[in-house]
Amino acid sequence: MTFTRRKVLQGAGGIAAAGVLGSAGIRPAHAQQNLPNLPTTMIWSCYDVGAAGYVEASAVADAMGKKYGTRVRLLPSGSSQGRVKPVIQGRASHGWLATELYFAVEGLYEYAAGDVGPQDLRTLMGRVNSLSIAVTKDSGINSIADLKGKPFAYARANTSVNAKIDPILAFAGMTIDDLDLIEFPGYGQTMKALVEGRAVAGGFAPSSSGLRELEASPQGIRWLELDPNDKEGWARVRKAVPFVEPFKETIGAGLSEENGVWMLGYRYPMITVRADAAADEVYAVTKAVVETFDMYKDANKVAPRWDPKLAGKPPMDAALHEGAIRYFKEIGLWEPDYQTWQEGMLARHEGLQQAWNKMLAGDAKLASLGADEVAKIWMPVRAEVISSL
Repeated sequence: MTFTRRKVLQGAGGIAAAGVLGSAGIRPAHAQQNLPNLPTTMIWSCYDVGAAGYVEASAVADAMGKKYGTRVRLLPSGSSQGRVKPVIQGRASHGWLATELYFAVEGLYEYAAGDVGPQDLRTLMGRVNSLSIAVTKDSGINSIADLKGKPFAYARANTSVNAKIDPILAFAGMTIDDLDLIEFPGYGQTMKALVEGRAVAGGFAPSSSGLRELEASPQGIRWLELDPNDKEGWARVRKAVPFVEPFKETIGAGLSEENGVWMLGYRYPMITVRADAAADEVYAVTKAVVETFDMYKDANKVAPRWDPKLAGKPPMDAALHEGAIRYFKEIGLWEPDYQTWQEGMLARHEGLQQAWNKMLAGDAKLASLGADEVAKIWMPVRAEVISSL
């Protein structure tokens, strides 16, 4: 499990300075005259070939190569650890990450192991994505509250989706215990379950191709809406997770420009670096991604959402890097409420990292224990930190 190096940064949960492209240590060559701190070579970890994150990372890398001569090597992986670990260890300069970033900075799931813990990572930008609960049209379910006791397709191992189902249920004052969970081994099987009538609801990203089959089936598809004007509901959502916002989705199964639905908005993929990445390089990479936008914005249907007015603002799964913020301030895209969010996230990161280190210092044997054992002790500690913020 070990993939962290013990604490070097003040308040960090185990990331040491290591020689790597785009981070502290060995420095890459910088040859661009108009963007002097942009590395000539980078390695980006990302989702596996065929995923939207891979398509978008490829398109941005190609655009930057054409405009600046930068060479980017993609390091695709189908597992969250396969994307996060290279960034933490310094084998990749950037990660194009999803909710695994939240797990890493919060010390959740595999990051609760005694030799791992909350990681000190930062974001540059993140493309807006969405998720909600889809139901069959013939289910009679019209609201989140109507889900109580209904057969819900659930893949326990799919932690990225499940981490977003919980706050959606919280919107209506519910928990996962209010559902009749029908468990399946994977995300694809949960979509199939609605088509086959084995469940009537499940949590999905609208762009998932498997939902087109449900849309075309006799059961049909309906999306449950999270009304952006329900302030109490959204307060419960944000209490559950801090990286979401209301987003009106118009792309995907059962959706259109005329038939948009307010969903849980989050970021995927998020361009991620270690907190100790050089600010001048982060600034240059952020600027390069923005300035090549017109070259990759048609890479897929959602690539236009890399518009910096959308992709350069909070919330995200981790605080933004100071180099990225410097660039967004320079182009007039950093608002006072963004800074308020940023300061809150930095306080959250530091509080969790310090609490983790204090917990380990109080019981040396924890450092050798696995995530399941440590989580029993860590989760109450984490909850106390979050409640104090």
